[in-house]
Parts: sequence; C-alpha cells; structure tokens
Amino acid sequence: MTPIKIMLIDDEPNVLSALQRMLRQRPPVAGRPCAVEAYTSPRAAIEAARERVVDVIVCDYRMPELDGVETLRRLRQMHPQTARILLSGSREFDTVVDAINVAQVGRIVVKPWSDDELVEAIADAVETRRLRLENAELADEVRLQRGLLSRQDAELKRIEGLWPGITRVEWAEDGSVQMGGDDLLGSRFGKLP
Repeated sequence: MTPIKIMLIDDEPNVLSALQRMLRQRPPVAGRPCAVEAYTSPRAAIEAARERVVDVIVCDYRMPELDGVETLRRLRQMHPQTARILLSGSREFDTVVDAINVAQVGRIVVKPWSDDELVEAIADAVETRRLRLENAELADEVRLQRGLLSRQDAELKRIEGLWPGITRVEWAEDGSVQMGGDDLLGSRFGKLP
C-alpha cells in the first residue's frame, strides 16, 4: 500500500520530533504507513516541494523566515490538491481569516494540540485530497470526451502531478534547451556509473 506522504514544517526541532513520534505511533489511516519529511526551514520545505508531491502539509504559524500562512500559500500555488493544516498557538481572528482566505487551509489545530485531534485532522485531509484528485480526474475525462482537452494535455497534466516541474522547459537565447546541473540525467535520481 502506498504510504501517506506528510510534510511537517516547524522551526522548533522538538515539535517536529513530537509530531514524527506521534505519526509513528498512531498512523492517521489504518493499514497505511506514513512517509514523513520534517523541515525547520519553510524555505527548504518550499524548495523540496518543487521536486515532489506530498499528500498533507502540517505547518506551524509562527516562524522567523516566513509565517505559516505565507508558507502554505506558496505551497498551495505549486500543489493546489495537497491538503494543508496550520498549527497555531494563536486564536486571533486575523490569523484564522488569513489561513482560510490566503492559504486555503483545510484545518487549524491549536497548540498545544491533542494527538487525537491532529491525527483525525490528517486522516480527514487525506480523504479530502483523495476526493479532490478523483474529481479532477473525472472532470478531465469529461473534458476529453467533449473535446475540450487533448490526450496530450491530459497526459502532461498527469505527469506534472507525479513529478512537479518535469514538463517545464527553459530555452536558451539560441533556441536550445537550457539544462542546469539538477537536470542532468541521473543527478536527481541517483548517480550514473
């Protein structure tokens, strides 16, 4: 069974350790393991998200580099189908409004969190994401049938969903494809012999 891919973002390493421990002890969906990535830097998390898709992001609100709302807003732009949960010690109205309106957060969990509440929030987020993806696939099937979407565009969309950025091409001034060090064969997926 495919693991649930969860990204944790909090500038406090002890909070990340507690969240990781909780997810090891109490997987949000019975029978499905979790693959957890933890980041103390929102910018590092955003950079990592350029390379892969995760199912759920759990992000702290107050962090020195970027606050949680801005972090989740940027991640939403890259991966609109990824579920977003904000951890906040604040119950301020403006925080809640920004989280919902700007980052389109699905759930806000107040610190200190209850393990039961957070595990339930992650389980709900996984199911909501599954339904969103299923709806998007069905909508694309309808567009294909009606001739509003080509098979090529549907396939590009599917591939981009699996490997973010793979369909983007940077052109040099002379018309050739411009490749950086990360684009070279084998550099992201292991070393060549």
